[in-house]
Amino acid sequence: MKKRNTLLTVFALVTTLIAGCGSSTGTSSQETPAPTTSQTSDNTGTSGDTGTAAQEIDELKISFVPSKDPDDIITATDPLKDLLKEQLATEGFNVGEITIDVGTTYEAVGEALTAGTTDIGFIPGGTYTLYDDGADVILTATRAGLSNDSDSAKDWNDNKPTEPTTDQATYYRSLFIAGPSEKGQALAEKINNGESLTWEELNEANWAVMSTSSSAGYIYPTLWLQSNYEKSVTDLAHVVTSDSYGSSFARLAAGQVDVLVAFADARRDYAEQWTNEFNRSNSIWDETNVIGVTQGIYNDTISVSKNSDLMTDDLKAALQKSFIEIAKTDEGKGVIAVYSHEGYQEAQASDYDGEREAQELIRSMQN
Repeated sequence: MKKRNTLLTVFALVTTLIAGCGSSTGTSSQETPAPTTSQTSDNTGTSGDTGTAAQEIDELKISFVPSKDPDDIITATDPLKDLLKEQLATEGFNVGEITIDVGTTYEAVGEALTAGTTDIGFIPGGTYTLYDDGADVILTATRAGLSNDSDSAKDWNDNKPTEPTTDQATYYRSLFIAGPSEKGQALAEKINNGESLTWEELNEANWAVMSTSSSAGYIYPTLWLQSNYEKSVTDLAHVVTSDSYGSSFARLAAGQVDVLVAFADARRDYAEQWTNEFNRSNSIWDETNVIGVTQGIYNDTISVSKNSDLMTDDLKAALQKSFIEIAKTDEGKGVIAVYSHEGYQEAQASDYDGEREAQELIRSMQN
């Protein structure tokens, strides 16, 4: 209840933005309580390492945040059900069913973890820190490094397209991406000429952002605006909140917005849709430019519910090992690629202290 009251205070000034969020068919706010684990009563299920009876789990629930089209996430992650079942069995847990859903918002997944109505959440660091009284981080994603990692917007434009590298990175950046609209092109032209943008120029533009707990889509862009202009996303005059990055890029392509904020390799993810679905004649690299770059953001998390009846220390350890092993397989890599994840490493709460500081700054700005 304390966390809910805190969140209501934090989001009070951005309710009009949140009201603009769309919804998906999947929701992570389920009413039925999670089942508990039990020991097998016969010798059919045993742990290969210890010879002890395997623990039985009727159902394990996994929720994803809607950073992409929910249907795409559901399709891409469906193989995870069997992969995780098989891997958990080697760790001494027999799971009857694994269900996957996509939350209507980032907050919906955080709320579900807090309520114990979902067991596992694939959530950004910002969402985790807002809900860490009910969520426990167990893994941090690693991603391919990018050919661009400059804090200068012009460098990203001079060295297009952005390509992955073989190096693994534990952080990423958020980019302010201007589109093909007249206003978007005018902003990009100034940046590419080595000039600085004024607050007035930014405030005249139409913006697409994500929900308030999105690290790349809201929190770090707010920090950038604060650092450069002593302003916030809430100070911008023309803002729409998208339910996914796909929606933001569709709006950018249609000229409905001039600027969006997204994780640094988002344009690679939407390069094909830019021409095929969004009906642009030129490539996304030709028609978009970076006008701002945030500081590094610690990578996404796999977090578990502190209030799930299932979540013992043994199960958390088994999940850590299982996801790390799954990410090493070709099929597993295909699943986690939906979030541009390439692997996982064990995490602890203190890894996200920087996110907590970011959240505290935003709270102080809104009081």
